[in-house]
Amino acid sequence: MSVVSSVCCYCGTGCGVLIETDAGKMTGVRGDPMHPANHGKLCTKGTTLHLTAQAGGRALVPELRVSRDEARQRVSWDAALDHAAERFAAIIREHGPDAVGIYISGQLLTEDYYVFNKLAKGLIGTNNVDTNSRLCMSSAVAGYKATLGADAPPGCYDDIDHAGTIFIAGSNTAYAHPILFRRIEEARKRNPDLKLIVVDPRRTDTAQEADLHLSILPGTDVALFHSMLNVMLWEELISRDYIFAHTEGWEKLRETVREYTPEKVATICGVAAADIVQAARWFAQGPTLSLYCQGLNQSSCGVDKNAALINLHLATGQIGKPGAAPLSLTGQPNAMGGREVGGMANLLSAHRDLVNPEHRAEVAQLWGVDSVPEKPGKTAVEMFEAVRRGEIKALWIACTNPAQSMPNQAMIHEALRAAEFVVVQEAFADTETVQFADLLLPASTWGETDGTMTNSERRISRVHAAVPPPGEARADWAIATEFARRLLPEQGVRLFPYESAEDVFNEHRATTRGRDLDITGLSYALLDAGPQQWPFPAGAHLGKPRLYEDGVFPTESGRARFYDAPYRPVAEPIDARYPLHLNTGRLRDQWHGMSRTGLVARLYSHVEEPLLSMNSQDMERRQLHDGDLVRVKSRRGSLVIKVQASAELRGGQGFIPMHWGGRFMAGLGVNALTLDAFDPVSRQPELKHAAVQVEKAVLPYRRAIMLRGDGVTLLRLAQPFLGRFDYATAGLTGRDNTVLVFQAASVGPLPESLVQEMDAAFGLDDPLLTMNYQDARRGIWKKVRVEDGVITGARLSGETVAQDWLKDLIAEGASAMEVRSWLLAPVALPPAGKTGRGHIVCNCLNVAEPDIVAAIAAGADLAALQSNLKCGTECGSCVPELKRLIASNRVAA
Repeated sequence: MSVVSSVCCYCGTGCGVLIETDAGKMTGVRGDPMHPANHGKLCTKGTTLHLTAQAGGRALVPELRVSRDEARQRVSWDAALDHAAERFAAIIREHGPDAVGIYISGQLLTEDYYVFNKLAKGLIGTNNVDTNSRLCMSSAVAGYKATLGADAPPGCYDDIDHAGTIFIAGSNTAYAHPILFRRIEEARKRNPDLKLIVVDPRRTDTAQEADLHLSILPGTDVALFHSMLNVMLWEELISRDYIFAHTEGWEKLRETVREYTPEKVATICGVAAADIVQAARWFAQGPTLSLYCQGLNQSSCGVDKNAALINLHLATGQIGKPGAAPLSLTGQPNAMGGREVGGMANLLSAHRDLVNPEHRAEVAQLWGVDSVPEKPGKTAVEMFEAVRRGEIKALWIACTNPAQSMPNQAMIHEALRAAEFVVVQEAFADTETVQFADLLLPASTWGETDGTMTNSERRISRVHAAVPPPGEARADWAIATEFARRLLPEQGVRLFPYESAEDVFNEHRATTRGRDLDITGLSYALLDAGPQQWPFPAGAHLGKPRLYEDGVFPTESGRARFYDAPYRPVAEPIDARYPLHLNTGRLRDQWHGMSRTGLVARLYSHVEEPLLSMNSQDMERRQLHDGDLVRVKSRRGSLVIKVQASAELRGGQGFIPMHWGGRFMAGLGVNALTLDAFDPVSRQPELKHAAVQVEKAVLPYRRAIMLRGDGVTLLRLAQPFLGRFDYATAGLTGRDNTVLVFQAASVGPLPESLVQEMDAAFGLDDPLLTMNYQDARRGIWKKVRVEDGVITGARLSGETVAQDWLKDLIAEGASAMEVRSWLLAPVALPPAGKTGRGHIVCNCLNVAEPDIVAAIAAGADLAALQSNLKCGTECGSCVPELKRLIASNRVAA
């Protein structure tokens, strides 16, 4: 048995973890109490990381198909990489280097990112290398550069403890960065005067904790920030000394914001003018720490939003001192590391700009190549549009799932089908993108790789391998290195001499000398002793927690720049045909496209299926009720999904989680609806807003299948049937035992052939193992699979209301005798004492909402719930929901 330190692979908080292993397998994970990002705490996703490592579904061997009509076949690594090199070389010879593209990921380690960047720009000679961080953080990058001069978040997590006001904009921090939110909760306990302002169209768990919630209309952030600056001007809340000593461009911005009075902007944003005034006063009073994420970034004017918020910090001098900074929260674990090595189409190593001839010459000299191409590369959306048009013919995709995560999925799927050659380098074998792979290369993943990651506060941490990768999987940097050596052998061997991740890091480190992120003082040995923030130049003893303390900025003048931009509405306005604003976002216990979290049954307990959340009055007008099926349509596609009323949303708005794609539901997920319009500067698409219509979907024939077994195997059984229904979802439930829950609905009864095919696939066709009840007149047919007297599966047709309690019995391994009377009766009532547990609020300790509500009705407050039921005492992610349940049930009482 051993314990290895590493870093969580989910959000950009960068939590340290300790991986417990036994006989070469991961057996547990816990927070690292010595890591400064989390001090031993982990969220529900982090605490189950070892379960994702144990799950199957991994890509284990290279697989190749010669033609699209054939299935991929296992090949050796030599054959796989030789074939890839031959195909890329042939395309480059005939069409030039820009006929190939590389699409990578903010979940790669910095070393992986560096090698891919050098492969594209230094060896192949194309800038067509971009990343899913383009969907995540590129507007934050451009916002920092436009105002402060460099992509360098100036604050740190310790600022939470020094702030007088915390201003959260476009982030449900309680869900997306829960460990940071725990720190905010603790800071507010210590300092009751600390003000929390939240800007979000939804009344999320984060917003409900706020002293002031500005529930703005979607996309109106710039108008709000300009109006706050207008108030600061009129009430003399600005810091004229700081403005005159350390900034430029103030006069022009001042004239712009004079027009954004609170009374005028209140109408634009849909909030009270008095609330705008209050927010401005608290912000100016400070010290103010701003935390922001995708609500600002994923917009067709995301750079304007980021920069307009930074304007407030510059105008009030809320920067470069404890508790005062604009701190962008990265969505992925190493989005920052990717930016450091220039792993995007417009960047070069160490925060150099591709458009700068001097920067290109510096990188060419550092790499030992004649030149770096000057032609701008294709960014994420542009890259797939070029693939669809046939301009890019070969595409290499690593550690990301664009066939689920990119906007306008119809276009993305069309592009992937049109590509001449698609390489997918992936750890998980079943992602939506893998089905398009001509060549699948198995990659190692969390817990199996060595390298570094950088979190949202510029803190670099060592990532250690705890176990060897399964099968023939290899490290991402090693795969790219070996491909480079085969693509152009003489140059490849010279430019890619790496034998270890540390070799790559050392070269990356050398490229940072003299740059704003200088890390020439760092080494693996030093990082093994503890994570460090950059800059960390040679001779330093500690990194720098805060930047710009002296008021000097990395611009030509040394001054920060105010950014003057007018408010622009969303790219796709609502109209009579598409009258609702659709927002997308994260849930507490799932991650991105669920390639990892979707394999862990307990992570479905909080939210078990994709849902459209709507305001109750909007539902009433459409004669909709909780659980009804609806068809959500945009100008690009449609989706059938269940609807639920939500008090989080004001009228005219809807919300769908981003996580479910074609592996887990019929259709392509929410990104069948989103549009690919993007910011003209950052090229980040507007994933946070689309105009949609919602109408009831009349699908009277319902079906549910539940089956116990291995999660990966069960999901693979379900996947071929998802697309054969108008509505279908596949998910998991259970804790000690995993149970598949497959739900489907159709306009008419299923063909007998499909019924037989599904029964056979799910093991419900053996008369010796199944009990059944059939009522042909009422269209009801119930089947239960029994093995050794224990219920192991069920199929419900016609009526499916029993699935909520039946799935729990299957997960518990209940005796068949307990359901015999129900099974043979034409009623949906459960056996005596058998009801579904309901929604799980505390995933760590498996505490259900009915138990919590009962305790509240008996008089329990938060302390009593934590003491008696223990909910909220582990990771703490459920504490905001516990508070909400207490408040709502007391109001009801």
